[in-house]
Amino acid sequence: QVQLVESGGGLVQAGGSLRLSCVASGRIARIYTMGWYRQAPGKQRELVASIANGDNAVFTDSAKGRFTISMDSAKSTVYLEMNSLKSEDTAVYYCTAEISPQVRPGIGARASHYWGQGTQVTVSS
Repeated sequence: QVQLVESGGGLVQAGGSLRLSCVASGRIARIYTMGWYRQAPGKQRELVASIANGDNAVFTDSAKGRFTISMDSAKSTVYLEMNSLKSEDTAVYYCTAEISPQVRPGIGARASHYWGQGTQVTVSS
C-alpha cells in the first residue's frame, strides 16, 4: 500500500512562513508527480502547486512568487515552502501524488492518484 503523510502545518501570523512536507511510503515503483491542494471552509479543493519529474513545477496564480515547491526523489518527499502568508491561505492542505505502485521488483502497475490525510494551515491576521 502506498501512503502519503503530511507534516508542517500550524498557526502562523500573516506575513509569516511555513514549510509543509509530504513523504510517500510503501511499495513504489515510480513517482510521476507530487503536489499540494488546499480546501478552505465552504470552498472547493484547489490546486496550489505541483511538480513533475522532480523539476517541472506549476503554481496557482495566488501562490506564484510566494510559494516554492521542491521534491527530493531519493526521499520520496515533496516540500511546499510558503512565504508572505495571508489569511486567505488558511485551509487544509492535502498532499497528492501520481504513483506507480510496485507489483514485483522492477515491475510497476498503472499509476494511480494518492492523497494524504491533510494538514491544517491557519493564518491569523
